[in-house]
Amino acid sequence: MNKFAISLTSLACISLLLGCTPTSRLQIGSEAPKIRTKTLQDVGGDMAKITTYRQPDKRMYQYSLDQALTSGKPIMLEFATPGHCTVCDRQLQEVKALLDKYQGKVIFLHMDQYENPDAFKAYKVMGDPWNFFIDGKGIVRYQQPGPMLMGEMDHAIQQMLPPTNTANN
Repeated sequence: MNKFAISLTSLACISLLLGCTPTSRLQIGSEAPKIRTKTLQDVGGDMAKITTYRQPDKRMYQYSLDQALTSGKPIMLEFATPGHCTVCDRQLQEVKALLDKYQGKVIFLHMDQYENPDAFKAYKVMGDPWNFFIDGKGIVRYQQPGPMLMGEMDHAIQQMLPPTNTANN
């Protein structure tokens, strides 16, 4: 078993022991549910009406989930409610760093339970943080209950990107 798989397994076990993340029934390889979620435009630019996160990044609220799923780009979908979850707050800090790295290649979306409860229901998320990695065709390629390390999220994102040509000419 490689280090990545071992660390993911360890994180899942710790999360379950802590009791903060019961299971999701959305399966790897299934089509991601298309649901209309709030965008920054829907709330007149008022970040407090879309997230409880203390340092939100506007780029995570530009698309509704249904719009993002028709974009043809991979999506990192972060379910986190930092208004009651300090782990979620830390997780979102790491997501923001990845947003800078993959801007234009990946759509990053943050769903806050208070502001987008229907998304939590559609994705069968019971607890947070919870991460979904969805390819450009709208298929769930990976999901992780509980917090993830930045390197783990980075690896999951790279798995969804088309391979780059590194051959020398």
